[in-house]
Amino acid sequence: MMALFNTTALKCSKLITEHYSTSFTLGIKTLDSKFHLPIYAIYGFVRYADEIVDTFHEYDKKTLLARFKHDTYQAIEEGISLNPILQSFQLVVRQYKIEHELIESFLKSMEMDLHFQDYDAAGYNEYIYGSAEVVGLMCLRVFCEGDRSEFDRLCEPARKLGAAFQKVNFLRDLKSDFVDRGRTYFPGVDFNEFGIDAKQLIEKDIQRDFDDAYRGIMNLPRGAKLGVYLAYAYYQTLFNKIKQLPASRIQNERIRVPNPQKFALLAQTYLKFRLNVI
Repeated sequence: MMALFNTTALKCSKLITEHYSTSFTLGIKTLDSKFHLPIYAIYGFVRYADEIVDTFHEYDKKTLLARFKHDTYQAIEEGISLNPILQSFQLVVRQYKIEHELIESFLKSMEMDLHFQDYDAAGYNEYIYGSAEVVGLMCLRVFCEGDRSEFDRLCEPARKLGAAFQKVNFLRDLKSDFVDRGRTYFPGVDFNEFGIDAKQLIEKDIQRDFDDAYRGIMNLPRGAKLGVYLAYAYYQTLFNKIKQLPASRIQNERIRVPNPQKFALLAQTYLKFRLNVI
């Protein structure tokens, strides 16, 4: 019956992904089927941790996050949890030998969201690494299936892709982060006086991350390439949309890629993949 318990736990993580993110769900569905449930498990874990610090305003977030962290490590150590999200995550951690350092760095970034409002350069880089780059590395552990040399070769581009996604999220969520939560992630930027020069400097940094990540995507195992490239294409499309807008617009509106455009990207990406263009 453990197989049934594990399957239902993993499907809970799938359900969370499908309800929280159309774009990541599309990306995961285009991976080789053997990667679907492991990546859903990683997404479910990071999504729930993020929900604690961003959403549960009427509760003691510090206590909830500390409990979540304790329960995570207990699940990994014991190989079992009655929390289906932690059960599915620990299965993946143990199967693919995901380093505890990656998990610790991720949870530390979540803790930073409870205490930090403004980031200097060092804090910004630490937060980006823990909140986004390590998630890319966790996924890469799954994609490489124990091949250490392949993981080492693709490690840096995976970090760059995670960083690009997170920085685009910061621009997209500028209104909710700065206005609603009082957070300023980009160091040295006064969002009360946010203008074109500051915006363009941020955009140049993000584009460098995208460019570095692209070279790694092209060398991913074939079973992972289509899904990761689709996520890349979606975020690049969102980023291009943000670049075309004035700073004042992104300060007052959450920019989105409409679902029909997402499905068009899926069709275009699939065609490129079948033609071996990617």
